[in-house]
Amino acid sequence: MMNMHVPASNKAADALAKSQPAKAEVASTAISALWRPALIQAFVKLDPRQLQRSPVMLVVELTAILTTVLCFIPDTAVPTFVAAQIALWLWFTVLFANFAEALAEGRGKARADSLKAGSEGLSARRRAGDGSYQLVPAVNLRKGDVVRVEAGEMIPGDGEVIEGIAAVNEAAITGESAPVIRESGGDRSAVTGNTRLVSDWLLVRITSNPGESTLDRMIALVEGAKRQKTPNEVALDILLIGLTLIFLLVVVTLQPFAHFANGSLPLVFLVALLVTLIPTTIGGLLSAIGIAGMDRLVRLNVIAKSGRAVEAAGDVHVLLLDKTGTITFGNRRCSAIYPAPGVSAQVLAEAALMASLADDTAEGKSIVEYLRELYPQPEPGSDLLTAVPFSAETRLSGVDYQGRVYRKGAVDSVLSFVGLKRSELAPALSREIDKIAQSGGTPLLVCAEGRMLGAIHLKDVVKPGIRERFAELRKLGIRTVMVTGDNPLTAAAIAAEAGVDDVLAEATPEKKLARIRHEQNDGRLVAMCGDGANDAPALAQADVGMAMNDGTQAAREAANMVDLDSDPTKLLDVVQIGKELLVTRGALTTFSIANDVAKYFAILPALFAAIYPQLGVLNIMGLASPQSAILSAIVFNALIIVVLIPLALRGVRVQAASAAHLLRRNLLIYGVGGIVVPFVGIKLIDMLLTALHLV
Repeated sequence: MMNMHVPASNKAADALAKSQPAKAEVASTAISALWRPALIQAFVKLDPRQLQRSPVMLVVELTAILTTVLCFIPDTAVPTFVAAQIALWLWFTVLFANFAEALAEGRGKARADSLKAGSEGLSARRRAGDGSYQLVPAVNLRKGDVVRVEAGEMIPGDGEVIEGIAAVNEAAITGESAPVIRESGGDRSAVTGNTRLVSDWLLVRITSNPGESTLDRMIALVEGAKRQKTPNEVALDILLIGLTLIFLLVVVTLQPFAHFANGSLPLVFLVALLVTLIPTTIGGLLSAIGIAGMDRLVRLNVIAKSGRAVEAAGDVHVLLLDKTGTITFGNRRCSAIYPAPGVSAQVLAEAALMASLADDTAEGKSIVEYLRELYPQPEPGSDLLTAVPFSAETRLSGVDYQGRVYRKGAVDSVLSFVGLKRSELAPALSREIDKIAQSGGTPLLVCAEGRMLGAIHLKDVVKPGIRERFAELRKLGIRTVMVTGDNPLTAAAIAAEAGVDDVLAEATPEKKLARIRHEQNDGRLVAMCGDGANDAPALAQADVGMAMNDGTQAAREAANMVDLDSDPTKLLDVVQIGKELLVTRGALTTFSIANDVAKYFAILPALFAAIYPQLGVLNIMGLASPQSAILSAIVFNALIIVVLIPLALRGVRVQAASAAHLLRRNLLIYGVGGIVVPFVGIKLIDMLLTALHLV
């Protein structure tokens, strides 16, 4: 009989796609619902103890206080009306910087409040030393306590399942509508506090103390105010303080220059000039940028244990991704059967179905599902079958039924079971086995009563769109490495289909760790995701390690990020957010510094024109007077923060391009723009103030 290839059905592919739960999108909180509380917080944040987190804005507040005091001290050089306007705009600058930060914080407040509400009044049945259970408040639980949770009850804290199997609804934490299965042992034993049991019962060992759980971390992260500054933010703060001191020195030396020419500069002007020259734009938006970046991460349902990890994600050079569950859907599925010469497809299907009926693995279930659809046939009851479970030693599984022996398993194992050598296998079947392996699939042989019947093709299905995402990362200069335990031949085939740059086949924990260290020794930052205990060493070593929330406790503790949705492909989104955070901060810093340089050359000629008439030729903007020059600069300085708030909250979108191209683009847009915009803006404001007779 001719060798017959039975293709996979479209329904099987559809079922595979449907097995991935749809992500419930977290809607952005409407700005209209946030601006009132943010405005109140803007005034609350005027407390110098809060403003000390932003040294530049603290300087602006101090100058606003000083200018307000000077309004009540008569000065013939500066009318009180003009001084009062300068003071008001200085207060406006501080308030809007505070408003931007409060608005960024407010975007996560609603979710934090709902999470807190869900945990209030939660109780737990804690196991006592004598084996009995006592009802205690969940806040009294400590690491190591064992609790029993039954259907309909909330899991009181993060933990590890030590007994039982149940469906868990994690919608309160992740937004997922579909329940997930949690069971003791393996890589799916971790549970998260404040999630609800849908069925059965679980015995859970608590793995965190109060204040250390996933829920607590999430609340602290979305509240924003408790967020620690990242090293880049600290470094930028130092730069801003340095620039502030430099411009303070510049402003202080202007008065001696004026006295040297028998002139004088009003103190109000000098104070206002200082504010316009120091980097108030980035100083006012820096906190908002950081909080908004973390907010975008939370909206992905990813908890970062440190801001350092988020920033490191923006500088990643190498991305290690586990094949199973990340690049492919995770469970190998039956896609075809290949009868041996002289065997009908019906006979092979019957034997393969019998050998898989007692197989509880995802692969075994997919074989049953596939064959039931293509070859419907009567099936014996499970009580009539003697199951032979798969073991690592035999690499076989099957059943014994009415004296007949049905087995399926790895090629070498089945050949050994029936007493054949690979060279004795029918050439047509041997070729099909080689084709399956070369295509990235896994061949299983099927036998019954010592007779070789054919092969099953198990295939890892590459996720749709993953190739395009890897191409985008490549344009950003990020190299992708697929990590898999498959043999090199199978790994290479899947890698070619997925479009990754490199492959680490037959990966052991030691190999993963060695690869990461090798990349780091060459000066590259490495990101990795994983969920198993064997991934823990590599997750701890990687600069960005993202663990799956449904993975082992060891993996979650070793990583510096936890994905609540347990979607490994989300690491690609985290990298994108990290880059957006760095690019946004860099772009607005460039704009702010260029802004200050432009304002310096725009204002000083007008300010000194009366003392040094020769400088009048440099007043290329034609500003009406020193009073209008200073007031226009102060107004522009305040309004530009207002204009840039949406950009700080949204972030600068990162295009798929090299780092050099992004740098040139940002210098052109934000560097040149930062120089041009102040000249145009200050001139327009000067004309408006003069026309309205406000100076």
